[in-house]
Amino acid sequence: MKNIKYPDKKKWSKLIQRPTVAQKDLSALVNSIFNEVQKNGDKAILKYNLLFDKSTAKSFIVSEDAVKNARQEVSKPLQQAIKTAKRNIEKFHSSQKEPKKEIETTKGVLCWRENRPIEKVGIYIPGGTAPLFSTVLMLGIPAKIAGCKEVVMCTPPDKSGKIHPAILFAADLVGITKIYAVGGIQAIGAMTFGTKTIPKVDKLFGPGNQYVTAAKNEAQNFGVSIDMPAGPSEVLIIADSSCKPEFVAADLLSQAEHGADSQVILLSNEETVVEEVLKEVDKQIQFLPRQTIAAQALKNSRAVTLSSINDCILFSNEYAPEHLILAVENYRKVIAQVSNAGSVFLGNYSCESAGDYASGTNHTLPTNGFARNYSGVSLDSFCKKISFQEITVKGIENIGKTVELMAEAERLLAHKNAVSIRLKSLKK
Repeated sequence: MKNIKYPDKKKWSKLIQRPTVAQKDLSALVNSIFNEVQKNGDKAILKYNLLFDKSTAKSFIVSEDAVKNARQEVSKPLQQAIKTAKRNIEKFHSSQKEPKKEIETTKGVLCWRENRPIEKVGIYIPGGTAPLFSTVLMLGIPAKIAGCKEVVMCTPPDKSGKIHPAILFAADLVGITKIYAVGGIQAIGAMTFGTKTIPKVDKLFGPGNQYVTAAKNEAQNFGVSIDMPAGPSEVLIIADSSCKPEFVAADLLSQAEHGADSQVILLSNEETVVEEVLKEVDKQIQFLPRQTIAAQALKNSRAVTLSSINDCILFSNEYAPEHLILAVENYRKVIAQVSNAGSVFLGNYSCESAGDYASGTNHTLPTNGFARNYSGVSLDSFCKKISFQEITVKGIENIGKTVELMAEAERLLAHKNAVSIRLKSLKK
């Protein structure tokens, strides 16, 4: 990690930049694969499964037998851990249900909103060297609570076309039955256009690398919405002298091991804290199986010493991290100052890993600075809000003149007449 001390605020804009892939190259690749998937459907899926994932399987449909076999391959302790996480995630997301609330804005004018589930949703689950079965829970559970009629799941296969058993176990536990061994851009394309085998969906969910993110962004041009423009994982930690350096180092490395394009940021108001944490990072990384990946991510990462915790929070708000850890004394007193973050972890024992797996909050969060204007996935992400209004005779008498005056001022006389004709009928 680069160790930067007391940078001028004018330089902060450079320090908050993330590692990127050339967008021109990304766009060309996404368009090429999308065009082929749209044209050749399943045939194109098999082609790119072979090209990118080296899968020689002739089918990408995950059978019921494969799901049943997966149950036997997942250890009992891991099954229990997944069930515990499921229970906590269900509890937190079920609490987000909103009762209908009718508001009488004017005497005789009732207005309210009701939730309706998005009917067809597609969830993307990263696989490969880190099969994220936890993401199946994070996306499948709120989709089911919301009442989505169809949940389609795509996840990358291995060379034989198989899916990691823990992913299949989690999908079965949640109740997802349409599972396809397809990854990357081609998976997003398949759910965007639909193929003979894979259904077209209305909204796409799930994290991924910059290729998956670019594909999701492109899908919006074809009438499919997305949860958020999320990319490589990131964490920002604000630490003062009350922190435990070994904890902070462990949290930094937990995100660095996600991928070479991940980024971790350490902020502190004390140089000695930074030095102690960096020593711990050097020590702990030696024992990680994904040491090479973590080391590459650290090259894109920074430790920054600032003059105060207040400045650290200001820097963090500019960075708008996916995950923010406040390893500071009296952390509750500074919560109100946090304006941009996907999910916040408070104190020395609130490790980011807990949120990734089992505390109950959702780990599908905005990255790359999008926490400035996006929220993480929640129950609302799987719902549409439909507004209703009921206007009685008394209501149209009360607001009719207001509507007439406003419509006439905008020169929309048909709008005015829709009110006038009702008022005249009442006078008769």
